[in-house]
Amino acid sequence: MGAVPFQLAMGAAQYSAQGKIGKYNQAINERNALILEGQADQIEAKAEFDIAQFEKNFTKIEGETKVALAKSGVVMDSGSAYNIQLSNAYEAQLQENLIRYNSQVAAANKMEEANFARIRGTMARKEAKPAQITTVAQTGSNIYSMMNKPKGVVA
Repeated sequence: MGAVPFQLAMGAAQYSAQGKIGKYNQAINERNALILEGQADQIEAKAEFDIAQFEKNFTKIEGETKVALAKSGVVMDSGSAYNIQLSNAYEAQLQENLIRYNSQVAAANKMEEANFARIRGTMARKEAKPAQITTVAQTGSNIYSMMNKPKGVVA
């Protein structure tokens, strides 16, 4: 094989490899983005589970409190007992809201990470293009030099 065909073959192989590397890096970042989106969904699902567990525990404690107050002869619909029930209900709602808010923030952060992974993937793919252009230019320059060197000169 002559020098020019060899140079062409090597340049083409390098050009192809650079394109494949760009696609591969983009695919990796896309996979990472999908994983992060899945994690965001899991965070939201866990929040619903945490709220259900909290409500279960709250209902149990609320029932125990009512039984204890009733045993001691306290009237439930007025006075301190009513204020305690109202305060507990208010705190329970605040806790549920806090669980939801924290999960929404965490899920939004995961979605943002997924978006950045996609951006990194696009950038990796686009970075392959200048490398390919450089390869084409260098290959062309090398071939031009080979074909236009003075006769009798050995490389």
